Amino acid sequence: MIAADQIDGVQVVTMDAGENRFNLPFVTALDDAVAKAAEAGSPLVLTGSGKFFCNGLDLDWLSNAPSDEASAMFATLYRVMGRLLAHPGAVVAAVNGHAFGAGALLAACADFRVMREDRGYYCFPEVDLGMTMSDEFNAVARAAFPLPVYREALITGRRYGGPAALELGLVHALASEEGLVGAAVDMVRDGVGKQGANVAALKQQLHAEALAVLTQD
Repeated sequence: MIAADQIDGVQVVTMDAGENRFNLPFVTALDDAVAKAAEAGSPLVLTGSGKFFCNGLDLDWLSNAPSDEASAMFATLYRVMGRLLAHPGAVVAAVNGHAFGAGALLAACADFRVMREDRGYYCFPEVDLGMTMSDEFNAVARAAFPLPVYREALITGRRYGGPAALELGLVHALASEEGLVGAAVDMVRDGVGKQGANVAALKQQLHAEALAVLTQD
């Protein structure tokens, strides 16, 4: 479901559960993997496998889950997002394929995003699903993206391929499928060996508003 590796001192966490949709078992495993990656105090690359980076909320699971499990899933997901925002090293989302809805927001928690250049869409489909953003999701998105870009993406539900996502500032770089993880590692390789506690403190200051919303009771 979740694989952990290391390349040149950079932690690499790979989501490998099909569409990587958020249900309680998946987010629990992801939370554990991100927490363990933080123990190394070094940069982190988060990626997916196949045609999906992350396809967002598992709506089928949510529609059948007991209310306490659904609440636990969201609480755990918000904890994962907070961990990424305050990770003791730079974080890169290597967007290997589709990043939809909450999956696009997971990528937004990274400091940098590199997307596959030839396949996959970055999209907020809430307008087509009859959904709104939670305060937590909205805080993450507003901190990560230029407001005019986020407004357009949210209200239109447009799907942005790699070149369009780069032009608008949704992602920071593009790479080939084969070179995606390597490009992500290259973006943060220089951060290996920096003091993790100091990096975490800087990121907590940088993301104070979003973290406050993510950790509210």
